[in-house]
Amino acid sequence: MNFRQLDLNLLRVLAAIHRTGSVTAAGKAIALSQPATSNALARLRDYFNDELFVRSPTGLKPTRLCERLAPEVQTQLRLLETAVTARDEFDPAHSDMRWRLSLSDLGEMMFLPPLAIALRRYAPNAHLTNVSVAANDVPAALESREIDFAIGILQPSHRGVRSELLFSEQYVAMTSSRWRPASGKAGRTLSARQLAESSLVVASPTATFHGSVEQMLVRMKLADRIVLRARHFGALPELALHTDLLTIVPQMYAANVCERLDLRVWELPRAAAPRYEVRLVWHASTAQDSAHQWIRAQVHSLFGRTKTPATRPA
Repeated sequence: MNFRQLDLNLLRVLAAIHRTGSVTAAGKAIALSQPATSNALARLRDYFNDELFVRSPTGLKPTRLCERLAPEVQTQLRLLETAVTARDEFDPAHSDMRWRLSLSDLGEMMFLPPLAIALRRYAPNAHLTNVSVAANDVPAALESREIDFAIGILQPSHRGVRSELLFSEQYVAMTSSRWRPASGKAGRTLSARQLAESSLVVASPTATFHGSVEQMLVRMKLADRIVLRARHFGALPELALHTDLLTIVPQMYAANVCERLDLRVWELPRAAAPRYEVRLVWHASTAQDSAHQWIRAQVHSLFGRTKTPATRPA
């Protein structure tokens, strides 16, 4: 006998007939017609070269071979059914789940501490790792399960990648609290002229590069006012604090550092200020997994500003 030649669906018929003692009753139990059940029994007899069931006044009785096989088949079918149909409920308090996410350097500063605090409180045995993945490579990393989710200025359009808008904001200028424009009134918003009279700093992180800031400055013919380009945002607060430089940073980041440092935020000219969307992205293969649903719910609870999650399958 070659096991690979056995249609495993036939084993359901074997177990049903053994359980009911009747071809007709077995067919009803597994939603097969009486002829289809009889045909399946014939194929089983041919495969095992054994009658398997013989008629008696009280119904079909198993042969010795069938009596040995049927209970084991029934046990394995029950285990398989449990494995296929069970939906494990995620218990954060006791789980040692390991998640891998992708955040830029700025994202790590902004999103990782609140997320870590939530995990230490609700899932103290869980593990979280930030994996460096370039923005363009995020869909492939999700598909290969190199990462489980990502947060950032991401616009995935790949099949199988889903996303949820967390919030929309714009870039702002950040300076020392002592800094004042070279001319004009020091109001809430800088004018194009005041921006043109300033020495500018921008960050261009390669992992999640968002070029709209430099595009804005090019449109305003202010690209030559950039005196310093940094690879990351981390040094910009110190540059603003101790020099006369004007830094252009995301609004959320500016609000965060201004709580700790003596800095001031200025709005950019309304017509020119670039906006950005921060999204949570994940792969469709984890959409129904309870552990992944839980961590995505934490992300939305911590950072989401939309009334309802806007999930968009790509």
